[in-house]
Amino acid sequence: MFNRTSPVLSELLVYLAQHDGQEESLPSLMELSQELGMSVALVREQLEVARALGLVEVRPRTGIRRLPYSFFPAVHLSLQYALARDKHLFEAFASLRNHIEAAYWYEAVQRLQPEDHQALLEIVERAEAKLQRVPAEIPHPEHRRLHLLIYSRLENPFVSGLLEAYWEAYETVGLNVVTSLEYLREVWSYHRRMVEAIVRGDYEAGYRALIEHTDLLSHRPQPEISGA
Repeated sequence: MFNRTSPVLSELLVYLAQHDGQEESLPSLMELSQELGMSVALVREQLEVARALGLVEVRPRTGIRRLPYSFFPAVHLSLQYALARDKHLFEAFASLRNHIEAAYWYEAVQRLQPEDHQALLEIVERAEAKLQRVPAEIPHPEHRRLHLLIYSRLENPFVSGLLEAYWEAYETVGLNVVTSLEYLREVWSYHRRMVEAIVRGDYEAGYRALIEHTDLLSHRPQPEISGA
């Protein structure tokens, strides 16, 4: 029997929370309508919100399925809206991200496994090889992967959601196409210092490289940002 306990969440979101951990497949719209005591139209409206939040997916053959919880869809949607209004808000979110990385550094790097160390070294080598090519290639995928991998073992959906949203915003404002090779090579020299410190277990040296790297980012070449 449906029991509404939250004054903030919609009936469908409360239902999903109360049935968390049960089978992924959810009842049909008609069955949900009957169980929730709502019209099919209202259930469909609330289902669209759940989809936007990344809580469910709806497909013709498989029906309605619950998805594992992720904070990313909600923060990504809100952040993209903010940037559509004013792309300069990226700097405020970037500041938040920098503080998150610094605050979680020690916990994150101590959880990394030998296979993560190897993957980080390979990412750095791949990025450096791209920068040595003629013409040089911007190693943006490697940049994103390296930072997300460092924090990947935290098992904190809010940290991972915020960090992932940062990289989506990074691309939205065009920082993934910055063209200063001198700047990029300096950035990756810090990345190598960070990774090598992680591998040898010198987390303090890695932290210092992270902070210096963050300061460098505040002086990166800026793309043209137009509009409100």
